[in-house]
Amino acid sequence: MTSIFGHNIRSDLIGLYAAEALAVFLAAYSILTWGLDGTAVLGDAQLGLVAAMLAVCSGLVLGASGLYQPEVLSRARRLATGSAVAMLLLLIAAWLCLRIIGPVGLSTPGLVAALAVGAVAGAISARFCYAIASRIGLPKRRLLIIRDPADPSPAAGQSEGKGAQLRTLEVCVADASGGGLAQAFGCEWLRAQNIWAIVAPGSAVDDTLRQHCRSAGVRLLSEDEFLECRLNRVAFDRLPQDWLSRARSTRPNRVEAALRRGFDIVVALALLLFTLPVMLVTALLVRLDSKGPVFYRQERSGLHRRSFTLYKFRSMVVDAEAGGTPRWATPGDPRVTPFGRLIRLTRIDELPQLLNVLRGDMALVGPRPERPGFVQQLGDIIPHYHDRASVKPGITGWAQVNYPYGASVEDARMKLAYDLYYVARRSLFLDLLILVATVRVVLFQEGAR
Repeated sequence: MTSIFGHNIRSDLIGLYAAEALAVFLAAYSILTWGLDGTAVLGDAQLGLVAAMLAVCSGLVLGASGLYQPEVLSRARRLATGSAVAMLLLLIAAWLCLRIIGPVGLSTPGLVAALAVGAVAGAISARFCYAIASRIGLPKRRLLIIRDPADPSPAAGQSEGKGAQLRTLEVCVADASGGGLAQAFGCEWLRAQNIWAIVAPGSAVDDTLRQHCRSAGVRLLSEDEFLECRLNRVAFDRLPQDWLSRARSTRPNRVEAALRRGFDIVVALALLLFTLPVMLVTALLVRLDSKGPVFYRQERSGLHRRSFTLYKFRSMVVDAEAGGTPRWATPGDPRVTPFGRLIRLTRIDELPQLLNVLRGDMALVGPRPERPGFVQQLGDIIPHYHDRASVKPGITGWAQVNYPYGASVEDARMKLAYDLYYVARRSLFLDLLILVATVRVVLFQEGAR
Protein backbone atom coordinates (compact mmCIF):
# COMPACT_ATOMS: atom_id res chain seq x y z
CA MET A 1 0.00 0.00 0.00
CA THR A 2 1.09 3.57 -0.70
CA SER A 3 -0.17 6.53 1.33
CA ILE A 4 -0.96 9.66 -0.72
CA PHE A 5 -2.14 12.65 1.34
CA GLY A 6 -3.11 10.17 4.06
CA HIS A 7 -5.18 7.89 1.80
CA ASN A 8 -3.98 4.31 1.25
CA ILE A 9 -3.90 3.05 -2.35
CA ARG A 10 -2.70 -0.29 -3.66
CA SER A 11 0.86 0.14 -4.87
CA ASP A 12 0.35 -2.11 -7.89
CA LEU A 13 -2.63 -0.02 -9.05
CA ILE A 14 -0.48 3.11 -8.83
CA GLY A 15 2.10 1.33 -10.95
CA LEU A 16 -0.62 0.31 -13.41
CA TYR A 17 -1.85 3.92 -13.63
CA ALA A 18 1.70 5.19 -14.29
CA ALA A 19 2.31 2.54 -16.96
CA GLU A 20 -1.00 3.30 -18.69
CA ALA A 21 -0.37 7.07 -18.59
CA LEU A 22 3.06 6.57 -20.16
CA ALA A 23 1.67 4.23 -22.84
CA VAL A 24 -1.17 6.64 -23.68
CA PHE A 25 1.27 9.56 -23.85
CA LEU A 26 3.55 7.70 -26.27
CA ALA A 27 0.63 6.56 -28.43
CA ALA A 28 -0.93 10.04 -28.57
CA TYR A 29 2.39 11.77 -29.26
CA SER A 30 3.15 9.34 -32.09
CA ILE A 31 -0.24 9.94 -33.70
CA LEU A 32 0.13 13.73 -33.40
CA THR A 33 3.63 13.75 -34.91
CA TRP A 34 2.39 11.90 -38.01
CA GLY A 35 0.80 15.19 -39.07
CA LEU A 36 -2.77 13.89 -39.37
CA ASP A 37 -5.44 16.50 -40.14
CA GLY A 38 -3.19 19.51 -39.87
CA THR A 39 -1.29 18.68 -36.67
CA ALA A 40 1.89 19.87 -38.41
CA VAL A 41 0.90 23.42 -37.40
CA LEU A 42 1.54 22.51 -33.76
CA GLY A 43 4.96 22.93 -32.21
CA ASP A 44 6.73 20.17 -30.28
CA ALA A 45 5.70 21.73 -26.94
CA GLN A 46 2.04 21.82 -28.00
CA LEU A 47 2.17 18.23 -29.25
CA GLY A 48 3.63 17.12 -25.95
CA LEU A 49 1.08 19.11 -23.97
CA VAL A 50 -1.87 17.58 -25.86
CA ALA A 51 -0.43 14.09 -25.36
CA ALA A 52 0.23 14.76 -21.65
CA MET A 53 -3.28 16.10 -21.11
CA LEU A 54 -4.77 13.04 -22.79
CA ALA A 55 -2.56 10.76 -20.66
CA VAL A 56 -3.82 12.40 -17.46
CA CYS A 57 -7.42 12.34 -18.71
CA SER A 58 -7.11 8.65 -19.58
CA GLY A 59 -6.43 7.82 -15.93
CA LEU A 60 -9.49 9.78 -14.82
CA VAL A 61 -11.60 8.16 -17.55
CA LEU A 62 -10.48 4.64 -16.64
CA GLY A 63 -11.19 5.38 -12.99
CA ALA A 64 -14.63 6.75 -13.85
CA SER A 65 -15.28 3.56 -15.84
CA GLY A 66 -14.42 1.42 -12.82
CA LEU A 67 -11.36 -0.13 -14.46
CA TYR A 68 -9.12 0.39 -11.43
CA GLN A 69 -11.35 -1.60 -9.10
CA PRO A 70 -9.42 -4.74 -8.08
CA GLU A 71 -12.43 -7.02 -8.59
CA VAL A 72 -12.99 -5.71 -12.13
CA LEU A 73 -9.51 -6.78 -13.23
CA SER A 74 -10.61 -10.43 -13.02
CA ARG A 75 -14.16 -10.12 -14.46
CA ALA A 76 -14.20 -10.28 -18.27
CA ARG A 77 -17.77 -9.02 -18.82
CA ARG A 78 -17.42 -6.05 -16.47
CA LEU A 79 -14.02 -5.29 -17.97
CA ALA A 80 -15.51 -5.24 -21.47
CA THR A 81 -18.39 -2.96 -20.41
CA GLY A 82 -16.03 -0.60 -18.64
CA SER A 83 -13.75 -0.51 -21.67
CA ALA A 84 -16.65 0.43 -23.95
CA VAL A 85 -17.65 3.28 -21.62
CA ALA A 86 -14.00 4.37 -21.40
CA MET A 87 -13.79 4.51 -25.20
CA LEU A 88 -16.76 6.88 -25.39
CA LEU A 89 -15.37 9.09 -22.63
CA LEU A 90 -11.93 9.15 -24.27
CA LEU A 91 -13.49 10.48 -27.48
CA ILE A 92 -14.81 13.42 -25.47
CA ALA A 93 -11.48 13.84 -23.65
CA ALA A 94 -9.51 13.84 -26.94
CA TRP A 95 -11.84 16.43 -28.45
CA LEU A 96 -11.51 18.69 -25.38
CA CYS A 97 -7.70 18.41 -25.33
CA LEU A 98 -7.49 19.44 -29.00
CA ARG A 99 -9.95 22.32 -28.56
CA ILE A 100 -8.05 23.68 -25.54
CA ILE A 101 -4.53 23.47 -26.99
CA GLY A 102 -4.86 23.47 -30.75
CA PRO A 103 -6.21 26.05 -33.23
CA VAL A 104 -9.85 26.14 -34.30
CA GLY A 105 -10.63 23.37 -36.77
CA LEU A 106 -7.93 21.01 -35.55
CA SER A 107 -10.32 18.76 -33.60
CA THR A 108 -11.58 16.89 -36.67
CA PRO A 109 -13.50 13.61 -36.21
CA GLY A 110 -10.64 11.63 -37.79
CA LEU A 111 -7.99 12.97 -35.43
CA VAL A 112 -10.24 12.68 -32.38
CA ALA A 113 -11.03 9.06 -33.24
CA ALA A 114 -7.37 8.28 -33.89
CA LEU A 115 -6.32 9.71 -30.52
CA ALA A 116 -9.08 7.83 -28.68
CA VAL A 117 -8.17 4.54 -30.38
CA GLY A 118 -4.49 5.17 -29.68
CA ALA A 119 -5.22 5.87 -26.00
CA VAL A 120 -7.24 2.66 -25.71
CA ALA A 121 -4.50 0.69 -27.46
CA GLY A 122 -1.90 2.15 -25.10
CA ALA A 123 -3.98 1.34 -22.03
CA ILE A 124 -4.65 -2.22 -23.27
CA SER A 125 -0.95 -2.83 -23.88
CA ALA A 126 -0.09 -1.57 -20.39
CA ARG A 127 -2.75 -3.83 -18.86
CA PHE A 128 -1.48 -6.79 -20.87
CA CYS A 129 1.99 -6.25 -19.41
CA TYR A 130 0.41 -5.86 -15.96
CA ALA A 131 -1.41 -9.18 -16.36
CA ILE A 132 1.84 -10.95 -17.33
CA ALA A 133 3.67 -9.38 -14.38
CA SER A 134 0.84 -10.45 -12.04
CA ARG A 135 1.05 -14.05 -13.25
CA ILE A 136 4.77 -14.28 -12.51
CA GLY A 137 4.29 -12.50 -9.18
CA LEU A 138 6.32 -9.35 -9.85
CA PRO A 139 3.94 -6.85 -8.18
CA LYS A 140 3.67 -8.98 -5.05
CA ARG A 141 5.33 -7.93 -1.80
CA ARG A 142 5.58 -9.79 1.49
CA LEU A 143 3.56 -9.04 4.58
CA LEU A 144 4.57 -10.48 7.97
CA ILE A 145 1.66 -11.14 10.32
CA ILE A 146 2.68 -12.02 13.87
CA ARG A 147 0.12 -13.54 16.19
CA ASP A 148 -0.09 -15.44 19.37
CA PRO A 149 -1.37 -19.00 18.68
CA ALA A 150 -3.67 -18.65 21.70
CA ASP A 151 -5.22 -15.48 20.25
CA PRO A 152 -5.51 -15.77 16.44
CA SER A 153 -5.57 -12.42 14.69
CA PRO A 154 -8.54 -11.58 12.49
CA ALA A 155 -6.08 -9.72 10.28
CA ALA A 156 -4.73 -13.01 8.99
CA GLY A 157 -8.11 -14.04 7.69
CA GLN A 158 -8.53 -10.79 5.77
CA SER A 159 -5.02 -10.36 4.47
CA GLU A 160 -5.92 -11.65 1.01
CA GLY A 161 -8.90 -9.37 0.54
CA LYS A 162 -8.49 -6.04 -1.15
CA GLY A 163 -5.01 -5.66 -2.43
CA ALA A 164 -4.12 -9.29 -3.07
CA GLN A 165 -0.78 -8.18 -4.54
CA LEU A 166 0.73 -9.03 -1.15
CA ARG A 167 2.10 -12.43 -0.23
CA THR A 168 1.34 -13.16 3.39
CA LEU A 169 3.96 -14.66 5.68
CA GLU A 170 2.06 -15.60 8.81
CA VAL A 171 4.07 -16.48 11.92
CA CYS A 172 2.82 -17.75 15.27
CA VAL A 173 5.05 -16.60 18.12
CA ALA A 174 4.43 -18.04 21.56
CA ASP A 175 6.65 -15.39 23.17
CA ALA A 176 5.02 -12.22 21.83
CA SER A 177 7.00 -9.84 24.00
CA GLY A 178 8.69 -6.93 22.25
CA GLY A 179 12.17 -8.19 23.05
CA GLY A 180 11.37 -11.64 21.71
CA LEU A 181 10.12 -10.24 18.40
CA ALA A 182 13.09 -7.90 18.03
CA GLN A 183 15.46 -10.85 18.39
CA ALA A 184 13.46 -13.09 16.05
CA PHE A 185 13.02 -10.53 13.28
CA GLY A 186 16.09 -8.39 12.95
CA CYS A 187 16.84 -5.72 10.36
CA GLU A 188 18.91 -7.98 8.09
CA TRP A 189 16.29 -10.75 8.15
CA LEU A 190 13.53 -8.28 7.21
CA ARG A 191 15.54 -7.05 4.23
CA ALA A 192 16.42 -10.57 3.11
CA GLN A 193 12.76 -11.63 3.20
CA ASN A 194 11.62 -8.50 1.27
CA ILE A 195 9.08 -7.66 3.97
CA TRP A 196 6.87 -4.64 3.20
CA ALA A 197 5.11 -4.39 6.57
CA ILE A 198 4.71 -6.15 9.90
CA VAL A 199 1.34 -6.55 11.59
CA ALA A 200 1.86 -7.17 15.31
CA PRO A 201 -0.15 -6.80 18.53
CA GLY A 202 0.51 -3.52 20.32
CA SER A 203 1.88 -5.33 23.36
CA ALA A 204 4.54 -6.97 21.18
CA VAL A 205 6.03 -3.72 19.89
CA ASP A 206 8.95 -1.98 21.60
CA ASP A 207 11.58 0.60 20.63
CA THR A 208 14.03 -2.05 19.41
CA LEU A 209 11.52 -3.55 16.97
CA ARG A 210 10.57 -0.06 15.76
CA GLN A 211 14.24 0.68 15.14
CA HIS A 212 14.67 -2.54 13.15
CA CYS A 213 11.65 -1.62 11.01
CA ARG A 214 12.88 1.93 10.37
CA SER A 215 16.33 0.68 9.38
CA ALA A 216 14.86 -1.90 7.00
CA GLY A 217 12.23 0.49 5.56
CA VAL A 218 9.40 -1.70 6.87
CA ARG A 219 6.05 -0.36 8.06
CA LEU A 220 4.97 -1.46 11.53
CA LEU A 221 1.19 -1.67 11.87
CA SER A 222 -1.30 -2.65 14.52
CA GLU A 223 -4.13 -4.95 13.49
CA ASP A 224 -6.58 -2.04 13.26
CA GLU A 225 -4.15 0.04 11.18
CA PHE A 226 -3.57 -2.90 8.86
CA LEU A 227 -7.27 -3.49 8.25
CA GLU A 228 -7.80 0.25 7.75
CA CYS A 229 -5.07 0.28 5.09
CA ARG A 230 -6.47 -2.79 3.35
CA LEU A 231 -10.18 -2.02 3.50
CA ASN A 232 -10.17 1.81 3.56
CA ARG A 233 -12.53 1.89 6.50
CA VAL A 234 -12.05 2.16 10.25
CA ALA A 235 -12.93 -0.15 13.12
CA PHE A 236 -15.01 2.56 14.79
CA ASP A 237 -16.06 0.39 17.73
CA ARG A 238 -12.41 0.35 18.87
CA LEU A 239 -11.68 4.05 18.41
CA PRO A 240 -10.71 6.01 21.54
CA GLN A 241 -13.17 8.65 22.69
CA ASP A 242 -10.82 11.52 21.83
CA TRP A 243 -9.77 10.28 18.38
CA LEU A 244 -11.55 13.13 16.62
CA SER A 245 -9.52 15.80 18.39
CA ARG A 246 -6.34 14.28 16.91
CA ALA A 247 -7.66 14.09 13.33
CA ARG A 248 -5.91 16.82 11.33
CA SER A 249 -8.53 16.75 8.57
CA THR A 250 -11.19 18.13 10.93
CA ARG A 251 -9.08 21.29 11.41
CA PRO A 252 -8.28 22.47 7.86
CA ASN A 253 -6.30 25.68 7.48
CA ARG A 254 -7.92 28.75 5.97
CA VAL A 255 -6.34 28.24 2.55
CA GLU A 256 -7.59 24.65 2.28
CA ALA A 257 -11.06 25.66 3.53
CA ALA A 258 -11.22 28.48 0.96
CA LEU A 259 -10.07 26.18 -1.85
CA ARG A 260 -12.62 23.56 -0.87
CA ARG A 261 -15.46 26.09 -0.74
CA GLY A 262 -14.39 27.72 -4.00
CA PHE A 263 -14.20 24.32 -5.68
CA ASP A 264 -17.70 23.43 -4.43
CA ILE A 265 -19.17 26.67 -5.78
CA VAL A 266 -17.48 26.49 -9.20
CA VAL A 267 -18.35 22.82 -9.77
CA ALA A 268 -21.92 23.22 -8.48
CA LEU A 269 -22.54 26.17 -10.81
CA ALA A 270 -20.99 24.31 -13.76
CA LEU A 271 -23.12 21.22 -13.09
CA LEU A 272 -26.28 23.32 -12.72
CA LEU A 273 -25.66 24.96 -16.10
CA PHE A 274 -24.68 21.68 -17.78
CA THR A 275 -27.66 19.73 -16.42
CA LEU A 276 -30.24 22.53 -16.73
CA PRO A 277 -31.96 20.98 -19.80
CA VAL A 278 -32.13 17.61 -18.00
CA MET A 279 -33.57 19.26 -14.89
CA LEU A 280 -36.23 21.12 -16.87
CA VAL A 281 -37.37 17.93 -18.62
CA THR A 282 -37.28 16.04 -15.31
CA ALA A 283 -39.42 18.70 -13.60
CA LEU A 284 -42.03 18.42 -16.37
CA LEU A 285 -42.13 14.62 -16.28
CA VAL A 286 -42.35 14.51 -12.47
CA ARG A 287 -45.39 16.77 -12.70
CA LEU A 288 -47.00 14.58 -15.38
CA ASP A 289 -46.10 11.30 -13.67
CA SER A 290 -48.07 11.78 -10.46
CA LYS A 291 -49.91 14.43 -8.49
CA GLY A 292 -47.87 16.59 -6.19
CA PRO A 293 -45.02 19.11 -6.17
CA VAL A 294 -41.99 18.80 -8.43
CA PHE A 295 -39.49 19.22 -5.62
CA TYR A 296 -39.30 17.26 -2.39
CA ARG A 297 -38.18 19.19 0.68
CA GLN A 298 -37.01 17.35 3.75
CA GLU A 299 -35.28 18.25 7.00
CA ARG A 300 -31.78 16.76 7.24
CA SER A 301 -29.01 16.88 9.82
CA GLY A 302 -25.87 18.71 8.68
CA LEU A 303 -22.61 20.07 10.05
CA HIS A 304 -22.50 19.80 13.86
CA ARG A 305 -26.01 18.29 13.65
CA ARG A 306 -27.59 21.57 12.60
CA SER A 307 -30.77 20.99 10.61
CA PHE A 308 -31.33 22.29 7.08
CA THR A 309 -33.84 21.80 4.26
CA LEU A 310 -32.66 19.41 1.55
CA TYR A 311 -34.01 19.64 -2.01
CA LYS A 312 -34.60 16.71 -4.38
CA PHE A 313 -36.86 15.90 -7.30
CA ARG A 314 -39.89 14.09 -5.92
CA SER A 315 -39.60 10.37 -6.70
CA MET A 316 -42.31 9.03 -4.36
CA VAL A 317 -46.02 9.54 -4.02
CA VAL A 318 -47.26 12.39 -1.87
CA ASP A 319 -47.50 11.52 1.85
CA ALA A 320 -45.13 8.58 1.40
CA GLU A 321 -44.45 8.63 5.13
CA ALA A 322 -47.87 8.36 6.73
CA GLY A 323 -47.93 9.92 10.18
CA GLY A 324 -44.55 11.59 9.64
CA THR A 325 -42.62 8.50 10.78
CA PRO A 326 -39.25 8.19 8.96
CA ARG A 327 -38.96 5.03 6.87
CA TRP A 328 -36.01 3.63 4.93
CA ALA A 329 -36.50 2.89 1.25
CA THR A 330 -36.62 -0.81 0.37
CA PRO A 331 -36.06 -2.75 -2.90
CA GLY A 332 -39.17 -2.40 -5.06
CA ASP A 333 -40.61 0.19 -2.66
CA PRO A 334 -44.29 0.70 -3.65
CA ARG A 335 -44.08 4.38 -2.67
CA VAL A 336 -41.76 5.11 -5.61
CA THR A 337 -43.51 6.41 -8.74
CA PRO A 338 -42.75 4.87 -12.19
CA PHE A 339 -40.72 7.88 -13.32
CA GLY A 340 -39.30 8.25 -9.82
CA ARG A 341 -37.74 4.80 -10.15
CA LEU A 342 -35.85 5.96 -13.25
CA ILE A 343 -34.49 9.17 -11.74
CA ARG A 344 -33.45 7.30 -8.58
CA LEU A 345 -31.51 4.75 -10.64
CA THR A 346 -29.74 7.49 -12.59
CA ARG A 347 -29.36 9.76 -9.51
CA ILE A 348 -31.08 12.60 -11.38
CA ASP A 349 -33.29 13.15 -8.32
CA GLU A 350 -30.16 14.32 -6.44
CA LEU A 351 -29.40 17.25 -8.80
CA PRO A 352 -31.37 19.90 -6.84
CA GLN A 353 -28.96 19.31 -3.94
CA LEU A 354 -26.52 21.47 -5.91
CA LEU A 355 -28.60 24.38 -4.55
CA ASN A 356 -27.80 23.17 -1.04
CA VAL A 357 -24.11 23.23 -1.97
CA LEU A 358 -24.35 26.83 -3.18
CA ARG A 359 -26.16 27.80 0.03
CA GLY A 360 -23.40 26.23 2.11
CA ASP A 361 -25.61 23.57 3.75
CA MET A 362 -23.70 20.80 2.00
CA ALA A 363 -20.45 20.11 0.17
CA LEU A 364 -19.98 18.13 -3.02
CA VAL A 365 -18.22 15.40 -1.02
CA GLY A 366 -19.02 14.30 2.52
CA PRO A 367 -21.11 11.85 4.56
CA ARG A 368 -24.69 11.43 3.42
CA PRO A 369 -27.07 13.80 5.31
CA GLU A 370 -29.61 11.78 7.29
CA ARG A 371 -32.97 12.56 8.83
CA PRO A 372 -32.70 13.96 12.39
CA GLY A 373 -34.87 11.08 13.61
CA PHE A 374 -32.52 8.49 12.12
CA VAL A 375 -29.48 10.38 13.44
CA GLN A 376 -30.82 10.29 16.98
CA GLN A 377 -31.79 6.62 16.70
CA LEU A 378 -28.49 5.50 15.21
CA GLY A 379 -26.43 7.69 17.54
CA ASP A 380 -27.96 5.91 20.54
CA ILE A 381 -26.89 2.44 19.38
CA ILE A 382 -23.78 2.94 17.23
CA PRO A 383 -20.58 4.25 18.84
CA HIS A 384 -19.09 7.43 17.32
CA TYR A 385 -22.04 7.85 14.96
CA HIS A 386 -22.29 11.58 15.71
CA ASP A 387 -18.61 12.07 14.79
CA ARG A 388 -19.56 12.04 11.11
CA ALA A 389 -21.20 15.45 11.68
CA SER A 390 -17.78 17.06 12.21
CA VAL A 391 -17.65 17.76 8.43
CA LYS A 392 -20.31 19.00 6.03
CA PRO A 393 -22.56 16.35 4.49
CA GLY A 394 -22.13 15.79 0.78
CA ILE A 395 -24.03 14.85 -2.37
CA THR A 396 -21.57 12.00 -2.76
CA GLY A 397 -19.06 10.51 -0.34
CA TRP A 398 -16.60 7.74 0.47
CA ALA A 399 -19.35 5.54 1.89
CA GLN A 400 -21.63 6.13 -1.10
CA VAL A 401 -19.03 4.98 -3.64
CA ASN A 402 -17.89 1.97 -1.59
CA TYR A 403 -21.13 0.61 -0.14
CA PRO A 404 -24.63 0.27 -1.62
CA TYR A 405 -27.69 2.13 -0.41
CA GLY A 406 -28.22 1.44 3.29
CA ALA A 407 -31.64 0.60 4.70
CA SER A 408 -30.91 -0.98 8.09
CA VAL A 409 -28.92 -0.43 11.26
CA GLU A 410 -26.26 -2.89 10.06
CA ASP A 411 -25.94 -0.98 6.78
CA ALA A 412 -25.57 2.23 8.79
CA ARG A 413 -22.74 0.63 10.78
CA MET A 414 -20.87 -0.37 7.63
CA LYS A 415 -21.33 3.06 6.04
CA LEU A 416 -20.13 4.72 9.24
CA ALA A 417 -16.86 2.77 8.98
CA TYR A 418 -16.28 4.41 5.59
CA ASP A 419 -17.55 7.83 6.68
CA LEU A 420 -15.15 7.99 9.62
CA TYR A 421 -12.27 6.92 7.36
CA TYR A 422 -13.14 9.95 5.22
CA VAL A 423 -13.42 12.22 8.27
CA ALA A 424 -9.99 11.10 9.50
CA ARG A 425 -8.24 11.30 6.11
CA ARG A 426 -10.17 14.02 4.33
CA SER A 427 -8.21 15.85 1.65
CA LEU A 428 -8.76 17.48 -1.73
CA PHE A 429 -7.01 14.47 -3.29
CA LEU A 430 -9.48 12.03 -1.69
CA ASP A 431 -12.36 14.30 -2.75
CA LEU A 432 -11.14 14.07 -6.36
CA LEU A 433 -11.01 10.26 -6.17
CA ILE A 434 -14.55 10.19 -4.80
CA LEU A 435 -15.87 12.46 -7.57
CA VAL A 436 -14.26 10.23 -10.21
CA ALA A 437 -15.72 7.12 -8.54
CA THR A 438 -19.14 8.80 -8.45
CA VAL A 439 -19.19 8.80 -12.25
CA ARG A 440 -18.72 5.03 -12.13
CA VAL A 441 -21.54 4.64 -9.58
CA VAL A 442 -23.94 6.70 -11.71
CA LEU A 443 -23.02 5.08 -15.04
CA PHE A 444 -23.35 1.52 -13.74
CA GLN A 445 -26.23 2.27 -11.32
CA GLU A 446 -24.38 0.77 -8.37
CA GLY A 447 -26.34 0.60 -5.14
CA ALA A 448 -29.37 2.53 -6.44
CA ARG A 449 -32.74 1.77 -4.89
